[in-house]
Amino acid sequence: MSEWKVKVKLVGDADPSFIPERKTDGAVGFDLRARVDGELVLKPFERALIPTGIAISMPPWMEAQVRPRSGLAAKHGVTLLNSPGTVDPDYRGEIKVIAINLGSDEFRVRRGDRIAQLVFSRTIPVSLETVDELDETARGKGGFGSTGK
Repeated sequence: MSEWKVKVKLVGDADPSFIPERKTDGAVGFDLRARVDGELVLKPFERALIPTGIAISMPPWMEAQVRPRSGLAAKHGVTLLNSPGTVDPDYRGEIKVIAINLGSDEFRVRRGDRIAQLVFSRTIPVSLETVDELDETARGKGGFGSTGK
């Protein structure tokens, strides 16, 4: 399978260590690092917009999703709001993450800490068509919890 190239530009005072990388050959997500000055303290139930030091350019049929890191969630209760966050293919600004501390202790984010991950996926072209009726299904309009426990 061939690899597609995504261009990465360092932003602000970020150095090459901020270029996202996968920690293992089988990893899907590229680690994003926190481009903060010194240290940022997230108190319980506090959120912050954290810059990552990078901007990207990708093909028009691709999206990037910003996702939480499972270790931060499991060990500290730190996750991301708006997750997964979508980076559209025409966006050229710095990627930022909305971190929230759902844990009971303060969480310190230091410059260069791995704070989130970036996963790339292919999108498909879609157009929406307005109709008066939709086709019937067994589920119908059954929503939240309608299929059982």
